[in-house]
Amino acid sequence: MPSLVRTETIAIPSGDTEILAYLAEPSGPGRFGAVVVIQEVYGVNSHIREVAERLARAGYVAITPHIYHRQAPSFEVGYTQEELELGRSYKQGTTAKELIMDVQGAIAYLYSKANVIPEGVGCIGFCFGGHVAYLAATLPEVKATAFFYGAGIATMTPGGGDPTLSRTPEIKGTLYGFFGEKDPLIAADEVDQIEAALKDYGVPHQIFRYPGAEHGFFCDQRHSYHPEAASDAWEQVLQLFKATLPIALQV
Repeated sequence: MPSLVRTETIAIPSGDTEILAYLAEPSGPGRFGAVVVIQEVYGVNSHIREVAERLARAGYVAITPHIYHRQAPSFEVGYTQEELELGRSYKQGTTAKELIMDVQGAIAYLYSKANVIPEGVGCIGFCFGGHVAYLAATLPEVKATAFFYGAGIATMTPGGGDPTLSRTPEIKGTLYGFFGEKDPLIAADEVDQIEAALKDYGVPHQIFRYPGAEHGFFCDQRHSYHPEAASDAWEQVLQLFKATLPIALQV
């Protein structure tokens, strides 16, 4: 697997505009599978950039679009309560249509790159990004989705309308969901509803529930970090992408 990565902030298309995105890719020659990384409410901050870089070290081209760009371009904050409230305020200004458009723009950019194998992509999202990743799973190019503690999937959709869960029949790829059993933001019955919908509509999936883990358990910058759960979840993510995305080719 590549040990060195190349990173940069780039502009990508989203509908009739351009948005910023963080790109991390293996620095050596070859053609690789690709993954779209979706931010938490805290923006494309150091944690999200690190996730993209970890994926690049694992042999994927990873891109994370700034999904708050219509309200706050280049937004990134830390984990104080005040910063959380600011991020949530921007979340309220998003719509499912625009968020899907941003992911489509990221995929279009990935497919334009000479070092990407354009045969489907993965998607991974955390917190609000976990919800957005579930939305993005409805896109035909998305072959595998890892969604971490995405709140509201069973109860709402960004911008209003039927809950995102109602779009489950549109999903054609494989989904892995990761939840902490002590998450105060996501009730156990909501996770049950997600699992039941995936089963009812024949979507290949696995739902992982971690005892003792809270919301945000994957992020080592948050007080809720749960190293055992985070380590297991990452291994599951890598297995998912290895099984579903194109294998890297040397050139």
